[in-house]
Amino acid sequence: MKTFLKILLTALAVVVLASILPGISVAGYTSAIIVAVIISLLNMFVRPLLIFFTLPATLVTFGLFIFVINACIILLADKLVSDFTVSGFWTALLFSILLSIFRSALFTLLKEDKKRIQN
Repeated sequence: MKTFLKILLTALAVVVLASILPGISVAGYTSAIIVAVIISLLNMFVRPLLIFFTLPATLVTFGLFIFVINACIILLADKLVSDFTVSGFWTALLFSILLSIFRSALFTLLKEDKKRIQN
């Protein structure tokens, strides 16, 4: 249930960011859910490999190369989902940064809600 809620919250963030950022477009809510699932799967399987293979670049840049990896994940999701388009690398970089911020805020609200229920 928790994973399903996280995917729905990520889809909500994708829809909001697509409406705000000019270079991002999503066809609909179903496409946003598919994008959220694809991004989650790419973060689970591809991102650790990319981090491992680019570890020297990540160390030299003091971890800032992780932003490039996140943008590559977004661009890869763009290629995999036909109803999701990203205009370029810099748009993907901005989208990935804002998506991380939105997801962190939404997931924090989800965790606080559970603490209220338990008390």
